Amino acid sequence: MKKDTYITEVIFRKWNRKAFKGDIIALFPYFIETLGGSIMSYEHTGQHGSSDYNACIQMTVPAKEEDYKDLKEELEYIGYNLKVINKRNYKKYLVEYNKMKEL
Repeated sequence: MKKDTYITEVIFRKWNRKAFKGDIIALFPYFIETLGGSIMSYEHTGQHGSSDYNACIQMTVPAKEEDYKDLKEELEYIGYNLKVINKRNYKKYLVEYNKMKEL
């Protein structure tokens, strides 16, 4: 698949809860999905979805590169041009949230 020219920032986290322990989630902190501030996320199972950033951060731990390698490859295969980051820049998030509110 053709790779997107837009660089998408992503945060990879590892679930730390019994039901999902060890599974990896990709958080797209600047793709706002709802007026409540939910963001887009992606997992192998279920693929794209909407997530509460703060809840995900509380229920996960940072994923290591070897943990998220497969998920990153899957996202790149479907066309994402990824830049891995460790945490959300809140000011940048607010800019994107306010853009979404104006729609």
